[in-house]
Amino acid sequence: MAQLTHEEYERLEHAVSRGQRIAVYRRGTEFVVTPLSLVQRGGREVIEARNPTTGDSLSLFLDELESIEVVGGTR
Repeated sequence: MAQLTHEEYERLEHAVSRGQRIAVYRRGTEFVVTPLSLVQRGGREVIEARNPTTGDSLSLFLDELESIEVVGGTR
C-alpha cells in the first residue's frame, strides 16, 4: 500500500480513538476489525487490532495492506 494521506491517517486515528471498526484488505482477504492502536515496530507502521467476533488479536502492517476503510464512514 502506498503511504497514507493526511486525511486517511486522521480517519484511522479517529477510528482507533472511538473504537470504530475498519475494513482492511490484505492479499485479497477482507478483515473487519476494531483497531486498538497504531504503532511502529521494526521501522514499520502496524495497526494492532481485535476481531470483534472472536476477540483474537491481529497485527496488520500498513505496508502489506491493499486498502483501509472506516466502516460506517467518519463521524
